[in-house]
Amino acid sequence: MAARDGLSVSPPRPLDVNYDEAAVPAYTLPDALSCSDGKRAATTKLWFERRRPELLAAFAREMYGEAPREGWTLQTDRARTLHVPLEGALRCEWHFEVRTSEGRLPGTLLVWAPAGATEPVPVFVGLNFFGNQSVHPDATIEPARGWVPNNPEYGLSDHRASDASRGCHAHRWPVADIVRRGYALATCYAGDFDPDFDDGFRNGAHALFPEHRATAGDGAWGAIGAWAWGMSRLLDVLEADDRVDLRRVIAIGHSRFGKTALWAAAQDARFAMAISNCSGRGGAALSRRAFGERVRHLNERFPHWFCGNFRRYGDREAKLPFDQHALLALMAPRPVYVASASEDLWADPQGEFLACQAAGAVYEALGDRGADSIGYHVRPGVHDITAFDWAHYLDFADAHLWTSHRQSRRLLR
Repeated sequence: MAARDGLSVSPPRPLDVNYDEAAVPAYTLPDALSCSDGKRAATTKLWFERRRPELLAAFAREMYGEAPREGWTLQTDRARTLHVPLEGALRCEWHFEVRTSEGRLPGTLLVWAPAGATEPVPVFVGLNFFGNQSVHPDATIEPARGWVPNNPEYGLSDHRASDASRGCHAHRWPVADIVRRGYALATCYAGDFDPDFDDGFRNGAHALFPEHRATAGDGAWGAIGAWAWGMSRLLDVLEADDRVDLRRVIAIGHSRFGKTALWAAAQDARFAMAISNCSGRGGAALSRRAFGERVRHLNERFPHWFCGNFRRYGDREAKLPFDQHALLALMAPRPVYVASASEDLWADPQGEFLACQAAGAVYEALGDRGADSIGYHVRPGVHDITAFDWAHYLDFADAHLWTSHRQSRRLLR
């Protein structure tokens, strides 16, 4: 069966999966506000000085891995700017290159922005699965240059981008709708930062930082850590684009890149908002529920996604020092939105909703009494990101990043 989420061949889903709510074990969630010494971080000061740094360190150590914090330079070059009348947008491609003493990592950021904007606009930033050519049928978009997943459904073979794949995921990126609402959209092929296969952490960004290379049983970064690090580098690239407002950047991702968007925004406060679409286990869904995909399944099917320490929690999710509600809480007080699909039981929609609910305690402690900064919806259908989802994300962004006036929109801050 053709892979839909980016792998050459999707690993088969295991048979020992629980889809029965009655079989979900009793569990107690760790209090996201409780510091390691037992003191409760019920004030903004304690949250930011004590508890939040503890949680960030725990997620890095036990799950996503510790990414390098320095040791690179970034070279950016605007490739070309084109007007795309159909979308009412100006489109440009930014070539960039991350450099270390070990080598160079090239990539391309594709950006659409409203053609008639008179001031910098907010921007959605997300990674794509098959290359920039896959997000829109425009024949002038530069295709992915490196390894891409094979997918016969989209004409992808020999691990190369093809013209047959142009626009194959356009339904996931409604450029016209986004631009019409006054937003920019920036996307980059995830493989520019780390190809999505297990090679012992020797390709992509990992090759630039051999001292951070993950091995079994340690806390070095995996692929999700590399992709999240890459999303922060995209913000660095966008500093050169005067069409976008870097105070209003929204990290967005679907499935594995929903996990990535949450981890990227948790670490990098330059993201003003995060959106997770069908991110499931390892993303927004509570691990302790043991419903649908489990931690063991994640580590068996995708051993390169997380750090080695995460493998210790296979069927022992209750031993985790946190759960995913704490990942959502790391966004506080910035807004965060989680979405599920009713037929996507593998990703545990109920577990995603309950994580949002539990994260509300942190938002309330920081003054958001109704946890209004946490959004959630579940739509009918399967594992995908749709126009229905985007309509809700745009409305949520409007509510938190814009204020409406009769003739214009002004910054809330």
